[in-house]
Amino acid sequence: MNISFLSTAVVAFIVFVFSFVIFLSKLYRRCPSNKVLVVYGRVGGSKAVQCYHGGGTFVWPLIQGHSFLDLTPRTIHIPLKGALSHQNIRVNVPSTFTVAIGLVSELMNNAAVRLLGLEHKEIESMATEIIIGQLRLTVASLRIEEINQDRERFLDSIKKNIEPELHKIGLTLLNVNITDITDESEYIDSIGKKASATAVNQAKVDVAEQEKQGDIGKSLAEKDRRVSVASYNAEAVKGENDSKAQIALTNAMLAEKEAEALQRSEIAKQNAEAEIQKARALAQTQFLEADQIVPQEIKKRKIKIEADAEAQRQVLIAKGEAESILALRQAEAEGIQKLLDAKAKGYEQLVKACNDDAKSASTMLLIEKLEEVVKMQVEAIKNIKIDKIVVWDGGNSNVGPDGAKGSTTSNFISQLVKSLPALHDVASMAGLELPQFLGQIKEKSIIKEEVTMPMKK
Repeated sequence: MNISFLSTAVVAFIVFVFSFVIFLSKLYRRCPSNKVLVVYGRVGGSKAVQCYHGGGTFVWPLIQGHSFLDLTPRTIHIPLKGALSHQNIRVNVPSTFTVAIGLVSELMNNAAVRLLGLEHKEIESMATEIIIGQLRLTVASLRIEEINQDRERFLDSIKKNIEPELHKIGLTLLNVNITDITDESEYIDSIGKKASATAVNQAKVDVAEQEKQGDIGKSLAEKDRRVSVASYNAEAVKGENDSKAQIALTNAMLAEKEAEALQRSEIAKQNAEAEIQKARALAQTQFLEADQIVPQEIKKRKIKIEADAEAQRQVLIAKGEAESILALRQAEAEGIQKLLDAKAKGYEQLVKACNDDAKSASTMLLIEKLEEVVKMQVEAIKNIKIDKIVVWDGGNSNVGPDGAKGSTTSNFISQLVKSLPALHDVASMAGLELPQFLGQIKEKSIIKEEVTMPMKK
């Protein structure tokens, strides 16, 4: 019984161990050499992710997740065109950059934070934008000669500017290859032509110099030969008098050859000097073209660009002024519209207050203006200036239209006062009838005044 129980326990323990090993094997994640294993979730400490290159680690379910970052290098072609150099000359710098995710711990963490889950095209697009911006900045800090001639320094400047920006997203720069550098104004071609002409001219000068040295060496050798011959001849003269004639003939032939050699030497010297002068003139002409004509052409283009910019600025200013005038007119129109709306709303409320009687409302509006009308009447009389009135009265009493008798003088004054319309007459002319509380017009008996003025005889 005990043996059977012990066997069962052993088997159960073995099964448990085997199951636990299988469970752990499913939790263990190995990292290939060309990838970075990123474990995220609860990784301990203040880190958001934990990166592994090579080896492996346990990824616990529910509290952790994992993913991989590809370490395969990516080649990015940058056809940079029209980048401004330090001399404000636009150059084309087509280049190829090879980038990959860095293996330094800091770079792997940056890549895990910013590139995890992105497609290859998205990563290349992000890297392309960074490279183009920094490449333009690098070109703007260098002269054309530094970019074209000192390629090593140019590449070092590119790496110093681009690598720190790529490190921010976890990428590192593996290789930079500049294919060809050109410019729109053909400044680089001019530099090459100038260098070629200078090298050709220097070669011609070197050839002439070597020819001159050869002629000099030949003359020195001839001189040594002559000395030796003369010495042997002098020794022969001592012993043989018959050889004098032969020596004289030999000396004559030697003098002739010396003259020919001297003539050839002078001709070669003059030809070399002429070639040197031609080379100097050609070099000076090319230097003047590069030093004066090219800057003038650049200055002309700069003036044209500034003129175009000024014209564009004037157009924008005119457009802004037109928009401001339009906005002012619209604001004035809105103000007038609001004033009219307010008056209409006030008139509507006035009509409602008068029990929807428009006539009563207009009467009230006129009553408000009566004070101004009366003031205008008073001002009309006040401003009348009468210097002198002459009335010819025959002394007869006349009967007026109302039946009252009076003299011509009194009738004149009465008619003058009546020429001004009464308050009720003003209201009636406006088509309104004043209310009862303002009074009514009554027919009053006019006091008959009889003025009798005797006629002067």
